[in-house]
Formats: sequence, structure tokens, C-alpha cells
Amino acid sequence: MLEIYNIKEKLEFIKEVAILTQREWGQAGLTEEQFNNKVNKKIEKIKNGFENKFYCKLILVEDNTLIGFISIFPTDGEERKDLSPWYATMYVKEEYRGKGYSKILNNAILNEARRKGIQRLYLKTDLENYYEKFGAKYIEKLSNGEKLYCIDL
Repeated sequence: MLEIYNIKEKLEFIKEVAILTQREWGQAGLTEEQFNNKVNKKIEKIKNGFENKFYCKLILVEDNTLIGFISIFPTDGEERKDLSPWYATMYVKEEYRGKGYSKILNNAILNEARRKGIQRLYLKTDLENYYEKFGAKYIEKLSNGEKLYCIDL
């Protein structure tokens, strides 16, 4: 059965999430030691975020197998530190893509944002015509080439 959890309720998945995050969005060409150091820092960053209202990491699990995850971050990158909070790290494992899991994660994080009293989330992406299906509205192109969107709740 598919279940959504806040990762702080399921810490047994924190290392796998950190590894997948580093592989997807981290630097390439790291030594094994550098990679492991980055993963350990990500684990600490996740744990340190638990008390921040504008931080949340939800995971999608089926039969004790991680399918994917999604987050709300207080900030996301250097481009627009004036904006907060951010919809971030939408990730579904490759073998589960194309099956509607991103929609489940999206709905869960938007519901969590509403529960926290958040009225607008920002996101940045280089994907074409992806987040619009979740209600994202284009704002501008960022200095790093990604597009900035908002989702009003």
C-alpha cells in the first residue's frame, strides 16, 4: 500500500534520500570519500530542518520501499534569497516514473504547505512544461538559466 510520510517519522529512509539527492542534484566527479561526506552533510541538513516551519520532506513508500520524495525548503539556491518558501526536490525513482507518483507527491506537499499556512510556494526548474500541470505560474528567468515559478495555494 502506498503511504506518504514525513521523513522525520521514517528516519530509516534518510540515508537513501540523501544518496538519491546527491546523485540527482550534486556535483559530478566526486571521489567516493567526497560523495559520502556530501551525503552525511545532507543527512544533517535534513535533520536540522525539522524545526523550521518552512522545511518539510515527504517520502512516498510502498511495502517498505522508497518510491520518491518532495520537499519544502526555506531557501533554494543563491538566485532569489528574497523569496520563501520553496517547492523543491520532486524526485521519483527511475523505475517508478510515468505511473502518476509525482502527482501523489505534489498533492501531498501542497496539502502540507496549506496545513502550515503557506499561501505561495516558489520553484525553479529547467524542465519544459512540467510544473504547469501542477498549477505553477511562470514568473521570470533566473540568472542561472532556470525558470522561476510560483504556486498559489
